[in-house]
Amino acid sequence: MIMQGQETRTFQSEVKQLLNMMIHSLYSNKEIFLRELISNASDAADKLRFLALSTPDLYEGNGNLHVRISINKENRTLTITDNGIGMRRDEVIENIGTIAQSGTKNFIKSMGSSQIQDNQLIGQFGVGFYSAFIVADKVTIRTRAAGVKIEEGVFWESSGEGEYTLANIEKNDRGTEVILHFRKGEDEFLDMSRVRSVISKYSDHIALPVEMEIKKEDSNIFTWEKINKAQALWTRTKSEISVDEYKEFYKHIAHDFNDPLIWTHNRVEGKQEYTSLLYIPSQAPFDMWNRDIKYGLKLYVQRVFIMDDTKQFIPNYLRFIRGLIDSNDLPLNVSRELLQNSRITQSLRSSIIKRTLQMLEKLAKDDEEKYNQFWKEFGMVLKEGPAEDHENQQAIAKLLRFTTTYSKDSTQNISLDSYLNRMVKGQEKIYFITSDSYAAAKSNPHLEIFYKKGIEVLLLSDRIDEWMMSYLVEFNGKHFQSVSKVDNSLNKLNNEEENAEVVAHKKESEKHFEAFIKRVKNLLGDRVKEVRLTHRLTDTPAIVITDENEITTQMAKLFAAAGQNVPEVKYIFEINPNHSLIKRIADIQQEELFIEWIELLLEQALLAERGTLNDPHKFIRRINQLLITH
Repeated sequence: MIMQGQETRTFQSEVKQLLNMMIHSLYSNKEIFLRELISNASDAADKLRFLALSTPDLYEGNGNLHVRISINKENRTLTITDNGIGMRRDEVIENIGTIAQSGTKNFIKSMGSSQIQDNQLIGQFGVGFYSAFIVADKVTIRTRAAGVKIEEGVFWESSGEGEYTLANIEKNDRGTEVILHFRKGEDEFLDMSRVRSVISKYSDHIALPVEMEIKKEDSNIFTWEKINKAQALWTRTKSEISVDEYKEFYKHIAHDFNDPLIWTHNRVEGKQEYTSLLYIPSQAPFDMWNRDIKYGLKLYVQRVFIMDDTKQFIPNYLRFIRGLIDSNDLPLNVSRELLQNSRITQSLRSSIIKRTLQMLEKLAKDDEEKYNQFWKEFGMVLKEGPAEDHENQQAIAKLLRFTTTYSKDSTQNISLDSYLNRMVKGQEKIYFITSDSYAAAKSNPHLEIFYKKGIEVLLLSDRIDEWMMSYLVEFNGKHFQSVSKVDNSLNKLNNEEENAEVVAHKKESEKHFEAFIKRVKNLLGDRVKEVRLTHRLTDTPAIVITDENEITTQMAKLFAAAGQNVPEVKYIFEINPNHSLIKRIADIQQEELFIEWIELLLEQALLAERGTLNDPHKFIRRINQLLITH
């Protein structure tokens, strides 16, 4: 083999780390490498089939696409060959010498050396080609891109130790040939029957012939024998497809090492004809929060692969969906730009959203444990839904899970339906509170009246919650109400079931503290919007709340975190006349001492509401001084 332009290059640092993980990981399921490499070969064939729609010459006179596997026991090699799209020299460097996915470096760092043997962690990252180094101490690639000259073939070889050799070669056939040189102890993959069984297990669903080189008995003649059904799995009748076949197909298209959590397979005929096969993973990918995450939905038109990463069919809040859609109505030459403005696309998008939400609703109804697993992995993503998809807002709200004042811990497993079932007589709204943490939310003084009345409150402490609740107005006819904002329904809670004696006592308190409230107002001036008495506190002397049209504290924090200008929040200062500390402060005549106590009360209320103060040292000095003098 004549090689030209030979050079030795160094792997990108992230690739070095990943290869080290592959080589030293104790995989219990080493055969996975064969599935990954056959999957890559299948993708290469799909890409050629799509490009050949507009450029038929790429087939180079041979449109019979296939994947072929051969074993050489003497050389201890296994070769996987495809006649798909192939690669140019720069594509080999880009696809194999580097990892282009953003977030990879942080992901690998997060794994750490102590986690190298964790299959599930590595499974979050689609290792694809690199899985070859689980069993091989050297890997050779010979490839040529379709449509280029024979002498523009590319040779690549590496032992996975940080460097690789690259050169140009002559290659008559288009496509890619991957040769695995097995390390000692991996003899099982030199056994033809063992490899055949692995191929059957993982590749039956691939719509491409996977052939194995078979030696005829009593002769030296070799033939190619098809191992798989070579029929696209989604085109088969659901009753003919086993659970294991569905799982393996998911691993093929998602490059995931774990089984999917759930899936739905539907064929629609009539005004529109299409097939969809949608999966929800059991584990979130490492790049779930990257802005440039690749969407996992593939588009086929009349069984021909068109493109992957099709964002036009699924909204951002369902970006965890994996699978495919095969349409009979879209043109074969459809582009991303045409998809964006296509009426058919909008209809398919709407159908996929509804299918997904129905699948999740069924999972929540039939298997609470599995749904809780889904929520743990993807709940934060689904919370983006109420803001993004007003049309399906109620269906999304039904799927949301919360922790509440009824919960034993911070686990989010309470639905809005179960909340409604526990609403007390006369309760008009769904109450919630947003805070920086579960502990801060659960102990917030705004909840005192709710604990006293036995009314459940949603405790929201995820960063996205305040934004979500600004869009989620009502559920099943019941409006949401923040307990830290002014609302008439809160006054009704205070006043309900009160006898004449209690009402008279309240009026007497208001009259008794009238001069005190006026004194506090004069002291604080326009630093607060209003000063008034409240009867919904039990153990807390004072709180601050916001007016119904005022920006909330948590929303102000979101604006600040995003680097945006934050409008000043003007709070209403509410004072509890039944608290012993308030009664004591109200009797203080010395002006300087009165000022110190009122300032302390306001700072306490602001600290409880915001979690921080502009000048915490001043607050501490004030407390210390009052402790010393009193």
